[in-house]
Amino acid sequence: MRTGGKGRNFRELGIFIAFIALMALMALISGGNSINPRNLVLIVKQASINGILAVGMTFVIVAGGIDLSVGSILAVAGVAAAMFSHPGEHHLLVPVALAVLVGLALGVVNGLVIALGKIPPFIVTLGMMTMARGLALILSGGSPIYNMSKEFERLAGGFFPSESFPLRVPALTLYFVMVVLVGAFFLTKTVFGRHVYAVGGNEMSARVSGVDIAGVKVGVYAISGLLAGLAGLLLASRIVSGNPTSGSGYELDAIAAVTIGGVSMSGGSGKWYGAVVGTLFIAVMGNGLDLLGMQSNLQLIIKGAIIIIAVLYDTRAKARDN
Repeated sequence: MRTGGKGRNFRELGIFIAFIALMALMALISGGNSINPRNLVLIVKQASINGILAVGMTFVIVAGGIDLSVGSILAVAGVAAAMFSHPGEHHLLVPVALAVLVGLALGVVNGLVIALGKIPPFIVTLGMMTMARGLALILSGGSPIYNMSKEFERLAGGFFPSESFPLRVPALTLYFVMVVLVGAFFLTKTVFGRHVYAVGGNEMSARVSGVDIAGVKVGVYAISGLLAGLAGLLLASRIVSGNPTSGSGYELDAIAAVTIGGVSMSGGSGKWYGAVVGTLFIAVMGNGLDLLGMQSNLQLIIKGAIIIIAVLYDTRAKARDN
């Protein structure tokens, strides 16, 4: 497992420093509006869907891969869930299980083709991105699916412990935290997690050491697909519809969160909390720019530049360590 040297450690510390500096800057230029409690809760809630995708993307990138299909898998899962969420037709468990299983199945297909077909992940997941989007459009007839039950709507729209409790936590935020904790456990406390780092760090050495390379690759894409399915379910609940165009560009946000969070795009290094910090960094930046009235198109330029800078820094740091 490659953990990096001083450059890596400095970068991980720098992520937190940059995040705190960004919070301070946005608070300053927004007159304090960006850090009031109501806005902070809103930021975390808005970041939850991307954060869930970023946790799955962390597994894939640490293993040396990439997953461009998560946005489209999200759409398929959301449409599938919405089809079985009309009032009085099915128990809530049906759309929940269906969304997660659809995401898991498509993720496993990605992993099998990559591992057994020896095809680059970029090509396989690019193909799945297109196919899954087409599947979402076919299932929905090209139009959003409406008429969701109240139980389905409360999945992502509710609060814990209840709406009348003084300290309410949005359901989306709670789901995000749970996914992060489970993901952190598997990545840091299990044999599978150690194998993920080993495969991403040096696949040949991992193979010689007896690591099941194919199993690890299928596993990380299965996790990514499963979490994309969960994100699709929650997004459909949040917007109260199954929209076949949902999730467009979400894969780029997830990749951006992971790279900003310090996970190396070449695999083998990075911490579980990087996805959290990267996700919140993007959310805080976007929220602050919205408060300033900046156009969304300009925000895309800034986000793209940050990704390039993060990868460039990672490349330079790796070269110094070697």
